[in-house]
Amino acid sequence: MRAWGVTYDTGFTNLGTTTHEPFDPGIVADDMRVIHEVLRADAVRITGGVAERLEIAARHAAAAGLEVWYCPFTNDLTVDELLEFLLDAAERAERIRREGANIRFLTGSEISMMTIGLMPGATLTERAAAISREVLPRVQRATNAVLARAAAGARERFGGLIGYASLPMEAVDWTPFDFIATDAGYRDATNAAALPGNLAAMTSQGKPFAVTEFGCAAFTGAADRGSRGAIIGYDEHTAQAVRLTETVERNEAEQAAYVRELLGIFDAGGVDTAFVYTFACRHLPTSDDPERDFDLGSFGIVKVLPEGGRWEPKAAFHALADYGRARKEG
Repeated sequence: MRAWGVTYDTGFTNLGTTTHEPFDPGIVADDMRVIHEVLRADAVRITGGVAERLEIAARHAAAAGLEVWYCPFTNDLTVDELLEFLLDAAERAERIRREGANIRFLTGSEISMMTIGLMPGATLTERAAAISREVLPRVQRATNAVLARAAAGARERFGGLIGYASLPMEAVDWTPFDFIATDAGYRDATNAAALPGNLAAMTSQGKPFAVTEFGCAAFTGAADRGSRGAIIGYDEHTAQAVRLTETVERNEAEQAAYVRELLGIFDAGGVDTAFVYTFACRHLPTSDDPERDFDLGSFGIVKVLPEGGRWEPKAAFHALADYGRARKEG
């Protein structure tokens, strides 16, 4: 595997708030140094829906010595608003590239689900509920049409490699892109047997293949759930975490084993780059109250503390630091 790293969320926007509050550039800079110097990661995938935050985080990542994957992750924008956001982001990424950064640009993430007008539904919840075999052909055609426009516009503005963080259901036409990438790198009990074959299918298409998301939460049984390990109940009006939807047992060792094993599988399977999801879930802090310990549902490799932007490493953090050190020393 050429490179590995972690996803870094600068704030996914939903219902007037984001998943990274407050956003402190100084803390972001410290986090990037930790990712490079302690985890010894090669790269970081920077996501979020606030333009200025993406640029700030990308600059700090580049300063820390990381390969930067500049990856807007927007929500509830119209197609025109999305394209405007993406092309502005490409210009920002190009300025950073011209200053000497090793940077790639992705024309969004999971846009079929996140964008108003591609999938039926005015909100993310409505769009998720609208997925069906009947609507998919139309969604796929519309999504690829938008991606073709985004890729062409990005080429005019950005001089480096270009990709897109996809969902399998989108059936992306990868012709306009330099590499193939998917957010669906999660293994669970239902797809574990098929994973080697799926990797072979993706890595045999003549372009480098990246897994832009994989991981699990830190409770017993989370590895068998993969991306389906959602145990957090959110307020429908504020998008804030308000409860655990089930009782689970903290098991950081299971999360650590999962991400370490998947990195080995991706390496053996010919994956070019893989990103653990995620460094931190700032919107899911831990708590001494077991019923409000939202970190149990967090895919973060660090445990976010209730105040001050501080965090503590989880077992997965230490496992990845060992992995990064072994790669550098090997």
